[in-house]
Amino acid sequence: MSLEVKEKTQVRVVFLGAAGVGKTALIRRFLQDTFEPKHRPTVEELHSKEYDIGGVKVTVEILDTSGSYSFPAMRKLSIQSSDAFALVYAVDDPESLEAVRGLRDEILEIKEDKHTPIVVVGNKVDREEERQVSAEDVLATVEMDWNNSFLEASAKENTNVVEVFKELLQQVNLPSRLSPALRRRRETFPKGTDFRPPMNKTNSCILS
Repeated sequence: MSLEVKEKTQVRVVFLGAAGVGKTALIRRFLQDTFEPKHRPTVEELHSKEYDIGGVKVTVEILDTSGSYSFPAMRKLSIQSSDAFALVYAVDDPESLEAVRGLRDEILEIKEDKHTPIVVVGNKVDREEERQVSAEDVLATVEMDWNNSFLEASAKENTNVVEVFKELLQQVNLPSRLSPALRRRRETFPKGTDFRPPMNKTNSCILS
């Protein structure tokens, strides 16, 4: 039983998407509450953060992947080793949405599980004037056809960034399987306001 508890208190989420859609910016905004406007290509970076959820320590690993498709073996390994997926596109880049479609197909093929936790994120809503992807169209496809979750966000303006991570962790059922009491508590934490890591960048924070 102790082994099962240990397994359920560590989760890895991976951010996938085309180059330049803002995967790193979303992660940096969440972890450090900062925004770097200049795009710097990522190969692969793993961030680890420990949280206290209802008295249970939970380690959340966030894997930031390359938007380049020259590393298919690395991407496959990233998918195999992860529990939940944020598929990111930019609302001003229709081609990046097509990349999300392909990535979702790849995840379902590798995971062999149509219920794999996936959140589709339309980033850069601060560029409303340059928008080329309709939120309504994506919402219909993602939630009705794919049965996945959909959010629009802006790393620049810190819009819905925390909500992306809440949705990912909620889908992985942390820490609902540990006990009935914790399950009841988990049902309330997506509405909480204490999710964001503290500004002093310590290695733990409270999820209430």
